[in-house]
Amino acid sequence: MRNLSSALEIAGRTDTGRVREHNEDAIFFDPDLGLVVLADGMGGYNAGEVASGITIEVIAELMRAQISATPPHIKTAGSLLPIAHEMLLLAIDRANNLIYQTAHEHPQCAGMGTTVVAGLFYNNHLALAHVGDSRAYRWRNEQLVQLSKDHSFLQEQIDAGLLSLEEARHAPYKNLVTRAVGVNEVVQTELREYEVEVGDVYLFCSDGLSDMLEDDSIAQLIGIFKDQLPQASNVLIEHANAEGGRDNISVILIKIVRDFQVESKIWNKVTGWFGGNA
Repeated sequence: MRNLSSALEIAGRTDTGRVREHNEDAIFFDPDLGLVVLADGMGGYNAGEVASGITIEVIAELMRAQISATPPHIKTAGSLLPIAHEMLLLAIDRANNLIYQTAHEHPQCAGMGTTVVAGLFYNNHLALAHVGDSRAYRWRNEQLVQLSKDHSFLQEQIDAGLLSLEEARHAPYKNLVTRAVGVNEVVQTELREYEVEVGDVYLFCSDGLSDMLEDDSIAQLIGIFKDQLPQASNVLIEHANAEGGRDNISVILIKIVRDFQVESKIWNKVTGWFGGNA
């Protein structure tokens, strides 16, 4: 088993906010697995809570089983990508199937779905999978960069040049997503890969945070509290609530504490032949 718990510091929190009666967000993180998952549910009654809960549980259970069976950095025959990508795709597909089936079997859950942003840290990399408008950011050298791209009607308007970023912040339809887990029989998951560096801080959040706070404000708060991640999570949520807290707010912060490159057995054997001085 990879010893990631000493390489990754992780803290997270979810909050109902100031307006909603129920929290339909769900979060999961496990430093030993290098796995982080955040889901923002939607649907009538408490169905959004059901969808996000299913997503978190299914992804966590399936990823745990897959990682224990196969190291994520391994590349399968005929593939240029590590198997980590296939693992995340399979887990989200499984969650999609279960939510879709549940929604059709239980009328009170009809139309439910959820966004998801899931990350697997392995071999000094982050495999990032997302559906919807929950986000992943990277804070590095005082700069905050959005790694995920929203699957939303608003983002499509921006991409088409119909709205500026400033206009988009005040658009009335900013929460209309174009993809969600569990809404259709097949889900289209976007996958990206990033190399991580020691000192990086990664933020996974629901739109309850990103809609309330400007990126510059988020960057500033992370910079101040980067060495106190539990406090950073609390402060981000407090600031989002202070701005109105119009939605549920979920935050997961991950700091890269040390290198976690997987040693090559072949390289170890070669250096052993030469006395280990290479």
